[in-house]
Amino acid sequence: MLPRVADSLSFLYLDMVRIVQDDTGVCAQIQVDNQRTDTVYIPTAAISCVLLGPGVSITTRALATLARHNTSVVCTGSGAVRAYAGILPDSLTTHWLEQQVTAWAEPATRLDVATRMYRMRFHDDVPEGTTLAQLRGLEGQRMKALYRLLAQQHGIGRFRRNYHPDQWHQQDPVNLALSAANTCLYGVVHAALLALGCSPALGFVHAGTQHAFVYDIADLYKARTTLPVAFSLHAADNPEQDARRKFREDLRLLRLMPRIVKDIQTLLTPDAEVDEDASERHDVRLVHLWDPQAGALPAGVNYANDKDG
Repeated sequence: MLPRVADSLSFLYLDMVRIVQDDTGVCAQIQVDNQRTDTVYIPTAAISCVLLGPGVSITTRALATLARHNTSVVCTGSGAVRAYAGILPDSLTTHWLEQQVTAWAEPATRLDVATRMYRMRFHDDVPEGTTLAQLRGLEGQRMKALYRLLAQQHGIGRFRRNYHPDQWHQQDPVNLALSAANTCLYGVVHAALLALGCSPALGFVHAGTQHAFVYDIADLYKARTTLPVAFSLHAADNPEQDARRKFREDLRLLRLMPRIVKDIQTLLTPDAEVDEDASERHDVRLVHLWDPQAGALPAGVNYANDKDG
């Protein structure tokens, strides 16, 4: 029997291999030397998302098999710290996309999600009736306090976040390292969103870019990932390269991605019970029809004789 989605191995990162389909299944071929090629078979039905690093080549037959097994494929940078494109299977359910759109479309529910993001990020209560402008002010105060604390810990004096792409090489090492590390984090979050089926463009705090939701979710983890890395490199000669390398080493990618998925599910469906064994996907037995009053209706039914129609 094929593994259930709930039993999936989640994310698999591959690099420096050629992925092909043979008579047995999908396999990764590793060229050891001129006379030897090692072959490792990939359990496609037990994996939710395959991340293809820059050293990977893959055949169309292998991609088709991954699609049939409901496996998302994301083209990434080294260590999966950048996400360039995603290939989603036709069978991927729109459940979480619908949850995202439903919460995003109404100003009240959108503000509610933004408020929960703040609570999840800073573990602090938000007064009832707080507006989005006030929420931004609270977030700014907390970030200034965090910058001040990290600066004191590393003995670098006052720090001010400064990002000017046109003056990139004139920035101090901490700002350079932070920008590079944040880019890595955005790639990880982007890959997780694609695997889940959400839209990276529909953000709850950020807007106006195809990566708005990526920035929203990435902000949840910066205080524990990119910020400590950046401040630790305040005296580095090459802060950008060192930040990317240190981020990859410290990230433990296979543990962060499932956490991102779980946090997104909690944000979009706060009243639902959290199942520790639940998959990042949501199984749907059949495609359903939408009705504004009755809710979801079964598909594959002829409603010509429906007395209400």
